[in-house]
Amino acid sequence: MNTPSREAVEKEIRHWLTSNWDPSLSLQAWRELLVDAGWAVPSWSRQCFGRDLPAWADQVVADEIRSIGAVGQPLGSGMSLAAPTIVEHGSDELRQLILRPTLTGEKTWCQLFSEPGAGSDLAGLSTSAVLDGDEWVINGQKVWNTSAHHADYGMLVARTSWDVPKHHGISYFVLPMHQPGIEVRGIKQMNRHASFNEVFLTDARIPANHLLGTLNDGWRVARATLAHERTFSTMRRPKFVQSAGKQSRAVSEAEVEAEEHFKTYVWYPQRAGRVDLAIERAQQYGVASDLVIRQEIAALISFQRTSEWTALRARAARALGRPPGPEGSLGKLAASQVARMAHRVHTLISGANGMLTTGDHPHDATIAEVLVSTPAQSIAGGTDEIQKSIIGEKILGLARESDPSLELPYREVARRSQ
Repeated sequence: MNTPSREAVEKEIRHWLTSNWDPSLSLQAWRELLVDAGWAVPSWSRQCFGRDLPAWADQVVADEIRSIGAVGQPLGSGMSLAAPTIVEHGSDELRQLILRPTLTGEKTWCQLFSEPGAGSDLAGLSTSAVLDGDEWVINGQKVWNTSAHHADYGMLVARTSWDVPKHHGISYFVLPMHQPGIEVRGIKQMNRHASFNEVFLTDARIPANHLLGTLNDGWRVARATLAHERTFSTMRRPKFVQSAGKQSRAVSEAEVEAEEHFKTYVWYPQRAGRVDLAIERAQQYGVASDLVIRQEIAALISFQRTSEWTALRARAARALGRPPGPEGSLGKLAASQVARMAHRVHTLISGANGMLTTGDHPHDATIAEVLVSTPAQSIAGGTDEIQKSIIGEKILGLARESDPSLELPYREVARRSQ
């Protein structure tokens, strides 16, 4: 099949939008039209509600949709993490069952990976899945689960074999969240937000056909999800425009959707360090001419720009159709370094006043939240140490760290650790 040119794709999507965009449509009805026509993610195959176009077509189409004041994909981990993983590893049956309501935004998702005893060492998880007829029975606990309190589905990794090394006895499931046996409890953070949950699973059930990938091959599938997570680590609130001269119902509903979605992430700019406030704060505190502070701010902004370029490189690789690779780890590690540098700069500028939740200067409370929240940047989505290991192996070609326990059945490893 001949690859269409950019001009051909632009012409086709413009023609379709002219014929189908109606500002009076609800957000749900509009997204259903997009999905059924294959324009929601046009680079996906037609079996996955796409149009078999090159990867670069996704951005071209998104730009055209935005240019007329229409709305594209829904927000959240369903689109950024779950759907790409299902496209890559799901059965045809699971794709047909799950993808469409995810693409339309009808169903929302959460990620159920980390456990109290398995965070950085995710393969050390102990949540179990036991086959009972045509269902899997799940028991265990997950933690740090964003949006679990209102999600329809969960991306779940669980142990299906204890008699093989730990990485080889894990399977990946799509867990229906609205059922008996699932209890979700919110976690209050020290920065006074409550973005995360812990999830208790007691005889929860999953249909047998909700296995993603093959049995005991869940570690490989989970790594694909984690690679997508690192690629999408920078979250930006979408900018909506109303159709010329018309109030769009779909756009109004999308604005409400975005407002609700970003309530969970309202503190994430503080976690990233709020580099944008460094110069303003130095001027407010009268230290903008201090040579040490000027050098620290210059180093911070320079490194942040470099980090942004790394993220652009990762997005460019995806636009070319390349699977997520170690560039995601480079970006994640750079973001952690930016956060640490910003923490130091804000401390130098504000001194002890940086911990005031009220004060004489604008943003005093914001900086207090920055100083409390930035350490999380080096933990979420895989610690800095994990990213360095990935970079060492995938980019520098270093040998994987030797660990004799990796060759033992996990039942034996778990017994020894008790």
